[in-house]
Amino acid sequence: MKEQLDTAFDNLKDKLSGWFNAIIENLPNLVLAILVFVIAFFVSRYVSKLVQKLVSKRVEQKSISLVVSRIASVITVLIGLFIALGILNLSQALTSLLAGAGVIGLVVGLALQGTLSNTVSGIVLSFRDRIRIGNWVETSGYSGEVMDINLNTFILKEADNNIVIVPNKMILENPIKNFSLTTRMRIFLECGVGYKSDLEKVEKLTKETIANTFDQVESPEDVEFYYTEFGDSSINYLCRFWIDAESLLEKLRAKTKAIIQIKKAYDKEGINIPFPIRTLEFNNKLSIADNPSNEKSFSEN
Repeated sequence: MKEQLDTAFDNLKDKLSGWFNAIIENLPNLVLAILVFVIAFFVSRYVSKLVQKLVSKRVEQKSISLVVSRIASVITVLIGLFIALGILNLSQALTSLLAGAGVIGLVVGLALQGTLSNTVSGIVLSFRDRIRIGNWVETSGYSGEVMDINLNTFILKEADNNIVIVPNKMILENPIKNFSLTTRMRIFLECGVGYKSDLEKVEKLTKETIANTFDQVESPEDVEFYYTEFGDSSINYLCRFWIDAESLLEKLRAKTKAIIQIKKAYDKEGINIPFPIRTLEFNNKLSIADNPSNEKSFSEN
């Protein structure tokens, strides 16, 4: 028993001694491999900025340059990793790593279908000319300025300054309205005037007010005006005109400005904008004496 323990102890000592000698012999290579990997990491940042700068000179769309620069950064880090493994004489491990990459990629692909779908969608969105960073868009129930299009998410900043992060897959599969693709927008304004109003005067005054308020409207004839219905308490109309705008905020500001000026013009001319009211009329004048049941009740009391 003692001889077996001595033998096991000698084997363990020889094994540890061999590992220690291997570490001492390969210590320069280990330090050099770590140094190469660290250098590759910092070089990847420089490569990312350089590639982004070069691509942005040829392609106006910022999202494309961001995607290409990120891919170049990842490739640089991978090259540094392979060089470091080669310095450590781990070529066999490197070969095994490359051989198993296919199987690992298949497993990871099945496990991360959603993530890979978002990545592919992000690449597709980055190369779309009609969706760019800085555009004002409306999609998936959200509206705001496009802040970033990365490999996973589509980032919007809404009018209230809140940031919305939407998966790229939802953006690619759902309709998207881009307000920045055109420099002109049509304003729709609905209102109503009282039944006693002069309808021709209302139409003329509304057109003139819009034309005098917005420089883009050259004359009152450029304003569309249509009466739409006899409402419960007003005769309603629809007014439409074009303005120079590229975002939803500019459209809202223009609509607000038009409402204020129309209200001032109507007040000045005595045109009423009624609110819903209900009038009750009692044609029969009833009294307590006319109701026999009431007389009976009073006599009993």
